Amino acid sequence: MPAAEPDRVPVPVPASGRGPDTLAVVDPATGQVFDEAPDERPDALDAVLARSHRAWHGWRADPHARTSALHAAADAVEAAGDDLARLLTREQGKPLAESDAEVARTAARLRYFADLAPTTRTIRDGRPVHSEVRWRPLGPVAAVVPWNFPLQLAAAKFAPALAAGNTVVLKPSPYTPLATRLLGAVLATVLPEDVLVVVSGREPLGARLVSHPGVRHVTFTGSVPTGRAVAGAAAATLARVTLELGGNDAAILLDDVDVDRIADRLFWAAFRNCGQVCMAVKRVYAPARLHARVVEALAERARTVAVGPGLDAGTRIGPLNNAHQLARVEEVTRQALADGATAAAGGHRLDGPGYFFAPTVLTAVPPDSPVVTEEQFGPVLPVLPYRSLDDAVDAANGTAFGLGGSVWGADPDRAEEVAGRLDCGTAWINHHAELSLAQPFAGTGDSGVGVAGGPWGLYGNLRPFVVHRPHAVHRPHEARP
Repeated sequence: MPAAEPDRVPVPVPASGRGPDTLAVVDPATGQVFDEAPDERPDALDAVLARSHRAWHGWRADPHARTSALHAAADAVEAAGDDLARLLTREQGKPLAESDAEVARTAARLRYFADLAPTTRTIRDGRPVHSEVRWRPLGPVAAVVPWNFPLQLAAAKFAPALAAGNTVVLKPSPYTPLATRLLGAVLATVLPEDVLVVVSGREPLGARLVSHPGVRHVTFTGSVPTGRAVAGAAAATLARVTLELGGNDAAILLDDVDVDRIADRLFWAAFRNCGQVCMAVKRVYAPARLHARVVEALAERARTVAVGPGLDAGTRIGPLNNAHQLARVEEVTRQALADGATAAAGGHRLDGPGYFFAPTVLTAVPPDSPVVTEEQFGPVLPVLPYRSLDDAVDAANGTAFGLGGSVWGADPDRAEEVAGRLDCGTAWINHHAELSLAQPFAGTGDSGVGVAGGPWGLYGNLRPFVVHRPHAVHRPHEARP
């Protein structure tokens, strides 16, 4: 599942000028405003959360109705798929095929959680008591979603929350509110009123939402600094917190790897969605004797891949989503080049309108360069040589992040042994950034707190409720049946 929003420095989205209660939405392929969305006031959340709490009582009461409603929701998403995908590409920038896939994943996640139910467990500990562990929903959930996968990450939050019997208030990024608001409107046709509410706007709307006393669970995807602020705000109300805060995933290539065979998979593991994926490959460690071949194989693909507007046929890589992120990618690339790195491909912004940056492969990068140690979140990939496998593992584990990692080689057993040494939440062998709906998704260190995905995601939206009942004891004066 994809991805953290690098919002280290809050950048306001410019208003369209058509009123104080709207925010402009920019097409990243042109850099121009093409639509607007409501800029909702933080004080409106009191009424929203009150309605959400009222809706919760009915929604939590009937699991069978929830299952039917969530299946209907998946059908509705698929029926609106073309409109959702095109709007998503307009505001996010990704190629239309990737938007189609994101819509499909949104529907699939609804179906998966519709059929998932918590299991009641009986505790047998030798006492004359029947102890049963049941599960109850938490209450209204605040879901705050970034701009890289607006629909998919929204569904990753609201599908398990709704399946568990909670209601959800969903806030998209100010950069990508439109497809999420359309998704909310589509789901409103099949879900009970106020079970899922979408609110859009600038700060302090998000800060008020995650600190609101009516919220019982805050689930957030974004940057580490913002995640820490979210955790602090939620602590004031003792709300449960799930934070997915990004990654700096390393790919280690072993000395028996077939470079030509893996080059395409490795390239797209790094450059899909213009590199704006939390669990994308962001660093490659290659054996010194293979380093030049790896660099050239990746650089050749970077030089020839089709870059353009996401709605154009044939586009494989679109623009970065916003001007702030383009500036961030330009800065870490400039710093690496100033420190002695060489761009085997790219290394610069593309001429013309929009937020396009040339797919970039860097070599001779100092290991302490920010493009290596931080999450660049763009189409820039440093390839670093190693002489000792121990050194490569140490380097892969040497950042504050721990979301994912991968090992690539001809011997899967050996690669798996190396992968077991990675300090991360998910390790892949000979592929990267592929997730099943049924598996947990979590990280270590600065990559976050809590677990999403699979049954773990469902139980993260529930609390245990234990019932103790003494075993029946026959008393002599009582008549036997």
